[in-house]
Amino acid sequence: MFEVHHDKIGNMAVVECEGSLIGSAAFKLRDAVTSQTDAKIVVLDLSEVTALEGGGMGILIFLQHWAHDHDIRMKLFNPPRSVREKLEIASAMSEFDIVSLDEMMALLAQADRSYAMAA
Repeated sequence: MFEVHHDKIGNMAVVECEGSLIGSAAFKLRDAVTSQTDAKIVVLDLSEVTALEGGGMGILIFLQHWAHDHDIRMKLFNPPRSVREKLEIASAMSEFDIVSLDEMMALLAQADRSYAMAA
């Protein structure tokens, strides 16, 4: 089973993923991310992803290209070791921007400040 939840903070969307990113789960993730057209940054929180297979990897590559084409920065946060290893193997095809906890906190603070200024 795969669940996706998303929150918007200013111009940043955080898409939280939970479960196995295999099979039709990839389409659920695609739909959640591609609905974030007004975001400048999309962070995929992969903390709770338990498995990543070919279709999931393919959708991550697709989303990276989609984000670039829409002038959106896509970042991956906290992928578990098994997922990180698969991302490293795929990096020969595509570079993923994996952010640390410190970088994530800075992004959240910046988005929160931008949101407060706009309100």
